[in-house]
Amino acid sequence: MSRLATSFVLAYHGCEDGVARRAVAGEIDILQSERAFDWLGPGAYFWEADPQRALEWAQAKVSRGQYRTAAVIGAVIDLGHCLDLSNRENLDLVRLAHRAFKAEQQAAGFTLPQNRSAKGQPDQDRVLRFLDCAVIRHLHAAIDRIPPERRIVQPFDTVRGMFTEGKRLYPGCGYREKTHVQIAVRNAECIKGIFYPRNFDLG
Repeated sequence: MSRLATSFVLAYHGCEDGVARRAVAGEIDILQSERAFDWLGPGAYFWEADPQRALEWAQAKVSRGQYRTAAVIGAVIDLGHCLDLSNRENLDLVRLAHRAFKAEQQAAGFTLPQNRSAKGQPDQDRVLRFLDCAVIRHLHAAIDRIPPERRIVQPFDTVRGMFTEGKRLYPGCGYREKTHVQIAVRNAECIKGIFYPRNFDLG
């Protein structure tokens, strides 16, 4: 896999205020999510170039009683060896991973997990991405099983994907109100700096 995009990006992470303060102070790393429905598989999650979307995510956590106070922190991320899902070569790799995962599940007598909508959310969003997460996990595991000297593809430091989500901006359009780019950072060394965004209103 060749690197075809700029390496460094600015991205934003929604979290609780206490976590934000400790992360900016360098006391803790950003939590690696390991949920079975994570859109890009395991990793520390960021919204690329969109602090407002990160804030909305954290505020939703507050409204559900999971956070006390919403906060947003920014990060300078070196994408490193990135599984970029806007890149045709990488999409072909994920397609092959799905094929191998499906064959493995069928041989073991298991059914494939399915992407599903969360309760009360539009069906087209399918925000519980059990299938996609399982396929990405399978790809990472398949690469890890190959001895380093025999690998054609090296382990991925980050995974990046663009997603359409939410209602249409206006009738007949192709734009949706929650469209975003997310990054899952698997290798914590790729996070080169963490900061509070300047002139950003937490509302």
